[in-house]
Amino acid sequence: MKAVVLDTDDHFRLTDAAEPVPGPGEVALRVTHAGVQWGDVLVRDGHFPTPRPFAPGFEAAGRIVAVGEGVDAGRIGEQVTALIGGGGYAEIALAPSVLAVNAEGVDARTAAAAGWVAPTAYDLINTVTRTGPGDSVLIHAASGGVGTLAAQFAALAGARRIVGVAGDADRAEYARRFGYHRMLTREEFPDALGDETFDVILDPVGGTTRIANLARLAPHGRLAVYGNLATFAPVDVPANDLLMNGQSLLTYNSNLLSRTHPARLAASATRALALIADGSVRIDITAEHELADVAGAIANLATGATRGKSVVRVG
Repeated sequence: MKAVVLDTDDHFRLTDAAEPVPGPGEVALRVTHAGVQWGDVLVRDGHFPTPRPFAPGFEAAGRIVAVGEGVDAGRIGEQVTALIGGGGYAEIALAPSVLAVNAEGVDARTAAAAGWVAPTAYDLINTVTRTGPGDSVLIHAASGGVGTLAAQFAALAGARRIVGVAGDADRAEYARRFGYHRMLTREEFPDALGDETFDVILDPVGGTTRIANLARLAPHGRLAVYGNLATFAPVDVPANDLLMNGQSLLTYNSNLLSRTHPARLAASATRALALIADGSVRIDITAEHELADVAGAIANLATGATRGKSVVRVG
């Protein structure tokens, strides 16, 4: 089969590889599309300790073609989106059965795009921060896959005001179409907000942005941290100040959740896919790449050239 590997020289290469065989608790799917996501950038740049050569690709959609021991054979032929630890940029990919989520209600291209971003955005709004009617919400990286979905989930949850922050004016303009009441550029944040505070803030950025977010929390506000796009440098949090204002700093790690409570992550993915299937929210796929151009797709995401979500066509 054809598969992409990240080689020892840090280059992505399209190679011929043996088809993998599912082990106990696993399924094999014939991949039609794979989603491009930030984990690919982190692996490429050495932030995850992955041995090389490494098979990248963390979200794949297709039909199950084989199952391992302990998995219902009746799942063969089922359309799924798979949340995996690698190997998605290949004609056949393996996935834990529990994280091969039924996606019969959406096309395979959309299912691949949903990947990790749909349950992440869903959980940030509904599980982590428990956004509810009347809440004001501030979302960073507003033009990305999580940001565009999170704004829509926040609206469904009844948020009264949704403000986004994007890298530049073009990205801010793109993000407006997903329900934001106001958009700021990264340069404008936080000064353009005046004295405005928020009940919920989603922060995948870190560094000075995280410090500024803490100052923007309303009483009983919730700051959800789920990444470090800007820097991995630690941020000091004034816990006593948070206590006095009834505020909370919460974290969300979907990769860890997939290992500790995979059924919980799969349930959120299922709920998110149902909302995509019925048109309540939408994923904007702005680019579709060939398997041979995985390196370019990941580079576009890393530099901020990607809006919404990009996918790789495999089968």
